[in-house]
Amino acid sequence: MKKDITKEVLKDKEYMDIVLDILYNPEFKKRKKWKHHENCSLYEHCLVVSYLAYKAAKKKGWRYKDAAIGGLLHDFYYKPWQDNLDKKVPFFKQHGFVHAREALENSRKHFPQYLNPVVENIILRHMFPLNIIPPKYKEGWLITYIDKKVSMDVVMNIKALPKYLGLARFFNKFKRK
Repeated sequence: MKKDITKEVLKDKEYMDIVLDILYNPEFKKRKKWKHHENCSLYEHCLVVSYLAYKAAKKKGWRYKDAAIGGLLHDFYYKPWQDNLDKKVPFFKQHGFVHAREALENSRKHFPQYLNPVVENIILRHMFPLNIIPPKYKEGWLITYIDKKVSMDVVMNIKALPKYLGLARFFNKFKRK
């Protein structure tokens, strides 16, 4: 993450009141150990997306609580996606296509009290246009945009790019032993 906003987040009492139970949930905290992109954990990624969306939605007079919760849970999938990099998986079963549904299922299991139609749609549709159905609500569009913006660190790291494009197996054939 280029910008460390952890201190800012912790000082924002209203934001923390909205998301505190999620942040301190043992299942959610496991994501602190899961690498998301090259230089941050899944926990950090979700926290940054959530907080930036919360601030933007609040400024615009939108449903900022839904944006905060949806941003935090948008990538709450079952296991680290890197576990499948060397496995042959059909194209449309790869992480980018399936993790939104996994995140929604996992959120329903662990945080049903935080879900409503807006939050569920944020989680399920945040991968647009990779997933072809767009978000229904403006808060979903906001998360979709912020998630892409925050995730650009992958594109900026040329050495990591093959892994994220599903080409790791191809390039591993040419590594020196």
